[in-house]
Amino acid sequence: MNRFRYLATVAALTFAAAGLAAEFEVIPPEQAGLSSERLAYLDRSLASYVDEGYLAGQVTLVLRDGQVVYSSAKGWRDKEAGEGMTMDTIFRIASQTKAIVSTGIMILHERGALNITDPLSRYLPEWKELQVAVADGEGGYTLEPAKQPITLRQLLTHTSGIGYGYGPAQALWEQAGIQGWYFADREEPIAETVARMAALPIDARPGEQWVYGYSSDILGAVIEKASGTDLASFLRQEILVPLDMRDTHFYLPRDKAGRLAVVYQPGADGVEPIPEMVGMQAQGQYVVGDGPNVSFSGGAGLLSTARDYARFLQMFLNGGELDGQRILSPKAVELMTVDHLGDIPFQAGSGFGLGFSVVTNLGERGVMGSVGEFRWGGAYHTDYWVDPEERLVVVYMTQLRPTNGLDDYGRLRSGIYQAIVD
Repeated sequence: MNRFRYLATVAALTFAAAGLAAEFEVIPPEQAGLSSERLAYLDRSLASYVDEGYLAGQVTLVLRDGQVVYSSAKGWRDKEAGEGMTMDTIFRIASQTKAIVSTGIMILHERGALNITDPLSRYLPEWKELQVAVADGEGGYTLEPAKQPITLRQLLTHTSGIGYGYGPAQALWEQAGIQGWYFADREEPIAETVARMAALPIDARPGEQWVYGYSSDILGAVIEKASGTDLASFLRQEILVPLDMRDTHFYLPRDKAGRLAVVYQPGADGVEPIPEMVGMQAQGQYVVGDGPNVSFSGGAGLLSTARDYARFLQMFLNGGELDGQRILSPKAVELMTVDHLGDIPFQAGSGFGLGFSVVTNLGERGVMGSVGEFRWGGAYHTDYWVDPEERLVVVYMTQLRPTNGLDDYGRLRSGIYQAIVD
């Protein structure tokens, strides 16, 4: 009886996805080569994280060949207010912003407005003279001039040497008020913050290490310079509107504020809301009127839904086009989704492209998936991946900081791949 109850639950969840936009056709999993019976394992596993108090709620959306084969909205968007999670819940996607900004750079590259091999200083001259902070092994550092300029390609691959202000010269970054990925409380446009960064020592020599940090925020300032418009307007005109990503914003309109999920943290008896405060560990000033609303962080600033982000990823899986709207050429997509790191160390079995990590060796990585799969995630515990070989798009949304080693990503991955039977 339990088996049939779970099968019925999966079927109900799958067809409840009809509430998504009509462009995503909802089909029985078997029609796309997945097993409903095996998807029941996934559904039960995801439910356990809510039932056992590890997560307040989650939204999961899986597409194969551009059709919905599994979707679920479990738990609570706002547990204290009694508001259940829904498929149209809006999430802080943090670093998932990076792939959208990288796409903006490639749009300008294809139009000839810039070239990704160009030095950053061609667009932002204040970055011409760089100092690198080299750790001395005794808790200090020395400064040396950069041997080569930072290029846009290095920014796209996070090999620019620019971190999040916590490198050898972190005291100087702290004094400048530039640390961490949260920008929503800033009262200066992103271009001004990026210009102030240029005077600070960077963490590594350009082109020599993979350093995660402000590279995508800097690319956002480059987009503004090359396009002549602010980043929010550019992304809206070139990506969000053409792809009908109607719930993706830097700052949420008031009439959508009720759909924004609460951010939770682990507590003594399950998760509890992170208090309202200024800074990274906050619910955040992401609603229009709640803060300055003037800084557009290309590295971590966007809010979105599972449906919207799935449309963005499906465009990539389709070779740069969705529903008759071409955003990129197939060759641009190809260039973005292959490894550019070469011998630069990264994660086992993976490299990094122009905005995504890319699987290069399945055995070295050691988890279910495919070579050529590309993915990333966000600081609030969101995740996504695209598997071209299996024709899959997966979007997983929740809001949790810190995660304390939660293993739901792995369960999600294995649960999806074990359900593929054809």
